[in-house]
Amino acid sequence: MKIGVIGTGNMGTVLLESWLEAKAITEEDLIITNRTLKKALAIQYQYKGVTVVNTAADVAKHADALFVCVKPLEVLPVLQTIKPYINQDKCVISITSPISVDQLESQLDCSCARFIPSITNRALSGVSLLSFGSQCQSVWKETITALANSMSEAVIIENEITRAASDIVSCGPAFFTYLARKFIDGAVQTTKIDEETARILTENMVIGLGDLLKKGIYTLPTLQEKVMVKGGITGEGMKILEAETGEMFEHLFIATNEKFTEDIEDVEKQFRTRY
Repeated sequence: MKIGVIGTGNMGTVLLESWLEAKAITEEDLIITNRTLKKALAIQYQYKGVTVVNTAADVAKHADALFVCVKPLEVLPVLQTIKPYINQDKCVISITSPISVDQLESQLDCSCARFIPSITNRALSGVSLLSFGSQCQSVWKETITALANSMSEAVIIENEITRAASDIVSCGPAFFTYLARKFIDGAVQTTKIDEETARILTENMVIGLGDLLKKGIYTLPTLQEKVMVKGGITGEGMKILEAETGEMFEHLFIATNEKFTEDIEDVEKQFRTRY
C-alpha cells in the first residue's frame, strides 16, 4: 500500500515520522509533496526511500491512501486537484477539524476519513481522533485505525464533539506547556531557584506524572488526594489555584469554539454544504 502525504508542515511531518519510527510503514511506502517543495525534499534527505513528487495530483496518481495535511481553506482546492485521479479503491483523509467527512464525501467518490493527530504522537503516545464517512469501506477503517494505533491510542469520535476533543488532544499540549512555563516563571521570580534547575525539575515532574497515569497507578483525582495532605503546603497552593483559575478553562473552550465556528462558516461557503 502506498501512502501519500500532501503537505509536509508540522503535523504532516509528525505523521510520517511517527509511522516510520513505529515501523508501521516503510520509507518506500511514502509519496509526499508540499507547496514549498524544499520542505518535502528535506524529509527525503533524511529518509532516502521516500518519493517526492511535484504536485498533489502526482500523489493522487500513485498513492492508495492520501492524507491531506493543509490548512482548512486549502483543502477544497486540493480535493479539486486530485479528484480526476481518485477512484473507489482509494481513501482520502483530512487532518483538519473544520472539515467534516460529509464534506469530503460531497467532493469525492471514494472512502473518506478524518484523522486528527497530536504533537504527542511524535513520541508514539497520546491520542489521535478518527471519524469515518458513511461510504468508507471496512478495510479502510481497519487500515486507518491500525495506522493511528501504531503511534497513539485511536479514538473514534462523533462530529458533534470534534472541537472539544481536538482542544484536549491536539491543542492541549500547547495549553499545558504554557501553564508549565508560567509555573517555572513563578518559581524563578519568587524564590532563589534558577530557571534551568526549575525547568529540569518541572519537565521531569510532568514526565513522572504521565508515567503514573499511564501505568494506572493513580487517576487524576487520586493523585491529588495522595499529594495534598490536609493542612499541608500543597493545600495552601491549591487554595490559590482554586481562587485564581476561576472560570479560566471555561473561557478557553468558549474562545476556541468561537474560532472553530468561524472556520466552519468559511469552509461551508467553499463547500456549499453544512458541516
